[in-house]
Amino acid sequence: MQTSSDRHEYPAHWEADVVLRDGGTARIRPITADDAERLVSFYEQVSDESKYYRFFAPYPRLSAKDVHRFTHHDFVDRVGLAATVGDDFIGTVRYDRIGAGGRPATGAEADEAEVAFLVQDAHQGRGVASALLEHIAAVARERGIRRFAAEVLPANTKMIKVFTDAGYTQKRSFEDGVVRLEFGLEPTDRSLAVQYAREQRAEARSVQRLLAPGAVAVIGTGRTPGGVGRSILGNIRDGGFTGRLYAVNGALPEGRKELDGVPAFRSVRDIDAPVDVAVVAVPAERVPEVVAECGEHDVQGLVVVSAGYAESGPEGRERQRALVRQARSYGMRIIGPNSFGVINTSPAVRLNASLAPDMPRAGRIGLFAQSGAIGVALLSRLHRRGGGVTGVTGLSTFVSSGNRADVSGNDVLQYWYEDADTDVALMYLESIGNPRKFTRLARRTAAAKPLVVVQGARHGAGPRGHAVRATQLPHATVSALLRQAGVIRVDTITDLVDAGLLLARQPLPAGPRVAILGNSESLGLLTYDACLAEGLRPHPPQDLTTAASAADFHAALSRALADDSSDAVVVTAIPSVGEGSDGDAALAEALRSAAAERPTKPVLVVHVELGGLAEALSAATSTAPQPGAASGPDPAPRTGERVETRAGERVEPRTGEPAQPRAAADEGAPADDKGAPAPPSEDARPDDAPPEGTHPLPAYPAAERAVRALAQAVAYGQWRRDAAEPGKVPEYEDIDERGAATLIEGLLARGQGLSLTTDATCELLAAYGVHVHRALPAPTPDAAAESARALGYPVALKATAPHLRHRADLGGVRLDLADEEQLRRAYTELTELFGGPEELRPVVQRMAPRGVDTVVRAVIDPAAGAVLSFGLAGAASQLLGDMAHRLIPVTDRDATSLVRSIRTAPLLFGWRGSAPVDTPALEELMLRVSRLVHDHPEVVAVTLEPVVVAPHGISVLGASVRLAPPPARDDHGPRTLPAY
Repeated sequence: MQTSSDRHEYPAHWEADVVLRDGGTARIRPITADDAERLVSFYEQVSDESKYYRFFAPYPRLSAKDVHRFTHHDFVDRVGLAATVGDDFIGTVRYDRIGAGGRPATGAEADEAEVAFLVQDAHQGRGVASALLEHIAAVARERGIRRFAAEVLPANTKMIKVFTDAGYTQKRSFEDGVVRLEFGLEPTDRSLAVQYAREQRAEARSVQRLLAPGAVAVIGTGRTPGGVGRSILGNIRDGGFTGRLYAVNGALPEGRKELDGVPAFRSVRDIDAPVDVAVVAVPAERVPEVVAECGEHDVQGLVVVSAGYAESGPEGRERQRALVRQARSYGMRIIGPNSFGVINTSPAVRLNASLAPDMPRAGRIGLFAQSGAIGVALLSRLHRRGGGVTGVTGLSTFVSSGNRADVSGNDVLQYWYEDADTDVALMYLESIGNPRKFTRLARRTAAAKPLVVVQGARHGAGPRGHAVRATQLPHATVSALLRQAGVIRVDTITDLVDAGLLLARQPLPAGPRVAILGNSESLGLLTYDACLAEGLRPHPPQDLTTAASAADFHAALSRALADDSSDAVVVTAIPSVGEGSDGDAALAEALRSAAAERPTKPVLVVHVELGGLAEALSAATSTAPQPGAASGPDPAPRTGERVETRAGERVEPRTGEPAQPRAAADEGAPADDKGAPAPPSEDARPDDAPPEGTHPLPAYPAAERAVRALAQAVAYGQWRRDAAEPGKVPEYEDIDERGAATLIEGLLARGQGLSLTTDATCELLAAYGVHVHRALPAPTPDAAAESARALGYPVALKATAPHLRHRADLGGVRLDLADEEQLRRAYTELTELFGGPEELRPVVQRMAPRGVDTVVRAVIDPAAGAVLSFGLAGAASQLLGDMAHRLIPVTDRDATSLVRSIRTAPLLFGWRGSAPVDTPALEELMLRVSRLVHDHPEVVAVTLEPVVVAPHGISVLGASVRLAPPPARDDHGPRTLPAY
């Protein structure tokens, strides 16, 4: 695209899609010589005032010389970027490298550039200039430019605000009637905070536009009843959507103006009013035509339920990429394809643009599912347990992302973070496209509201429809990192619902102390054992005996809640024979009223559902009229009877078609003629909110499920308290960051990636205060004796061959050799057992103080980022996988918790009478390694093994370091959408 005089090829990696402040999208790309006509057309649409602000004088049109200058760049000293929607420019930015006196310059010695913007008036206020600034700054840093200078007229307050709000370190001056701004381009804490805040607002707004539209068109509504499009049309209409609804079918007969009572059109272009969201339910081969029509009609977003995309193979994957590129060219975002739909229960919206035939109860739980079948299963369980079984709890929003080609869980998290209608977020994930970003967003969200995640496809590749970067980290490591970010990780969708209902209904426990009371000694003991198994601290169960009345339960629960020695209460109840529904209602009211008197502690109920206690609990916490004896449906099926669906096991096979509701209906659940659980009558299933100031009591059919949910809440509550004081990354005065950088630069100059020699490894680690015990080579017995004399006895003789390294159990190590005679004898034994010195590669090392052998590792994963790991050396970490992990940079609090997170941690703290070891020194070592990897992303792997932790001090006996060119840090770079 460039002429032969240009010095660099077209930098395609600078192209990016971005979400703007209003939720629309734009594409940012380099300006080339082929853009002359676009630039002229763009400039003609800019107001005279904006032109004056750009050129400081009236400038009605661009000359041919201007056009050539603004479209011909060398992509090094002169760079121009454009923000585009479709084929049109909506904003431009350029920089020109300058030297002393502000004159044009070339070469790396000139590290300053002058920058200037121009945004079309119709698109000002959308954040176009802010996005362009982020991207031109990243380009400049890549080309060795460290500072920008900009001259702005004082009246151009919008552009001054763009610069001053960016968060970079600035210098401001005023001369000759012009404001001159100079600022460095290195990201700062403030600039990153500004960038993340803008990202959050933009992505949240883009999801809000999809979930709260003013007008919806369903495209692909068949002329005859049935079919996906016609079903969704009926669901939106029957759900009471508050906006305008249109049906679109290209095959409608001439003159037909209605379909199922909804205004009908042959094309979305025929609708004489704005359309915010289009639900696309046409065959995949017709989708491009539909997307073009929607783009030309300024539709803001698409929900694509059509199948036949990446889930169907390579051809479908290319079709999916083309779909995303086409939609983004019009500034639209996509949910799907192969989506089950979206739901918003807000009274102001009431949108059920999904294949679920009934609108869920309004509530405060947000639900996101990548699998349509699992999404239906979750909707079904929440429908049954959220109303008729354990109290009034419903959904705020539901998003089924399908193949999540565009809108992902990250986007929905951005929306939930600021959504006042969502108190708890539940997510079923089969892949995490950007784990680094997900953990950042999850940490922020979890600090404000609980986030519960179940992850499918844990032991294999994700679904074919999900194009994500592979991670080299095992699932256990990813789970640990999610927990570090405050995510409540569960293993099954049953646990997801159990934890979600507790967190939506009850306050967080202040600690792990649990009071247990009930009228069954056996059920109380089961609960007690379950608490111990989950790491809680239960009090001995209080048995009220089977003769306990509702008043007895009320009194016992009141005492337990008033007792400062407990943080939560579990009530176990079996129905009294012969009392029936009256006894259940009385007991439910007694528990509710006691809990309402002290609403600061969580209360859970474990019930044997022989009677109607769960229904009575629901009724006791509702203001709705109670059902009459002769009215209402049959009692709801009991929860927990069906075999649990584990994450990764399909409720139904993926067929390429959206899952139908019947696939998720629990066995025994009544179903309507569409296959979904039948909606209960209004009398039997009250939807009204509980009395103000009360919390519905969650009830569970098994003690293990209740306690597991409680344990998750306890851990999350502790994380919230810890997150309030997150710790700090220590500064160490003896760290030589500059010296380490110089060493790394010199080493990398030798090759693209390399494992350092022992000497280079020791030198680099020493720059960060990590000192490795010297190990001298011993190719002969005489060399071994000479090395030992240099080090001083006692010494150790170790084989360093790969098959013997760190394998003391194989006999390749001899310790505590007190003199030369013992050393030579040990040398002979090793060579007789394992072969000659050239195979063994023996070394001599001075003996370190006795202690506990540990291992410290750091690795940069291409998807998750830099991770620090710790465990005991040997079988504990290698065989049992007993390792703990934290994201880098690690704080002092992270290091303290890391040491205590492994199951074998008691060995460090005086287990069975042994001497406790120096864990503060170990924590400092890990903090120094974390700093090294964080300060120098070229350090892609560090292993310290073994690290002997003695009662006083530590000894690093082995170390290895690997360098490589630094990987892309997309969390610190400019905002972008995943590339297609």
